[in-house]
Amino acid sequence: MSLATDAASEAIYSLLPFFLTQVLGATAVSLGIVEGAAEAVNSALKIVSGRLADRTSRKRRIVLLGYSVSSAVRPLMAFTTTWTQVFAVRVVDRAGKGVRGAPRDALLAMWATSATRGRVFGLQRGMDHLGAVVGPVLATLFLLVYPGQYRTLFLWTIVPGAIAVALILLAPAEDTPRVGTGSDDVPIMFRSGPDHVPIETRSGSDPGQTGQTPSGRQDLPQRFYYFVAVLALFMLGNSSDAFLLLRLTDAAGSAQFVPLMWSALHVVKASVSLAGGGWSDRVGRRTVIATGWIVYAVVYAGFAASRTLPALLAWFLLYGFYFGLSEGTEKALVADLAPASRRGTAFGIYTAVQGLGGLAASVLFGAVWSRYGASAAFAMGSALALAATVLLFFIVPTKSA
Repeated sequence: MSLATDAASEAIYSLLPFFLTQVLGATAVSLGIVEGAAEAVNSALKIVSGRLADRTSRKRRIVLLGYSVSSAVRPLMAFTTTWTQVFAVRVVDRAGKGVRGAPRDALLAMWATSATRGRVFGLQRGMDHLGAVVGPVLATLFLLVYPGQYRTLFLWTIVPGAIAVALILLAPAEDTPRVGTGSDDVPIMFRSGPDHVPIETRSGSDPGQTGQTPSGRQDLPQRFYYFVAVLALFMLGNSSDAFLLLRLTDAAGSAQFVPLMWSALHVVKASVSLAGGGWSDRVGRRTVIATGWIVYAVVYAGFAASRTLPALLAWFLLYGFYFGLSEGTEKALVADLAPASRRGTAFGIYTAVQGLGGLAASVLFGAVWSRYGASAAFAMGSALALAATVLLFFIVPTKSA
């Protein structure tokens, strides 16, 4: 499902900055508003869908709704003539993602064990990125044969979208947790080198940090909120990737081969994701997340200082290591920190912070780009990422009290 959906989504996304700014005449600020708002709606809805997922044993229905909405609305991009229409399509598309994301992640966390959780989420992200390789490659081939036919290409994205919806029917109709594997009934440890901190006890709680709600379900522990706070700072500097694509498009002089560059990035993402998740199972989540965030800061500093296409493309490919190291590992950490009965809610909060932070970051980034230039905007993102990495080591513990 992840592969097919991203093949459709990324075929459009890689061309969106050019389509908005050159075909429809929008500005960098408009691009930031479109992408920031789309991700904010996506993430806000994950709070709602996450809570619903915690209250039902039939999460597949929620996942089906989310994939169906995105698959139906995405091809409508072909009929847009103004940036506000693109705004509407993108918001509804990402709303579908917001509906499906937290329930899907809760199912993955339930089906995995504590020892394999990093690899499971790494695999999911890897398939996501593999789809983002296939889609832009096919888009590039299409544009080589039919130059400038962006709208026709957007229409064809209905095919992989329909495949994704059909594949959902292969998932279990009701939750089928693993029994006796230690996913929820044995201690789960947050590891970093030789030091270990128990995140969940046999009942799935964190002593001294987790209480019972009136309904009997456990509260989310303080450690979870500490991590979310640090993540919020990082996300403030994590603007939409559309700005990276816009920078590459400007350097390349046209958008014809930009989907191929986007595809190459996802080759790196897919290659690193599974390895990054497995590494976090061995050495600890914090170490791997911090490494990814440092890579992000270095890449944005490189985009601030570089002007030529070869240099920018090299930084762009290095950017894939940030995703491969951080995305799956962050989700695995959320699953580690949250009690089993609250994981849907935890994933909803996690992704809401990502989206709302992305909204603020994209609008701010677009404003700085328009007023002070691209270099100043990328330098700002790099500085915020470094600050968040430092705080990560102070706030996320490695030793028990």
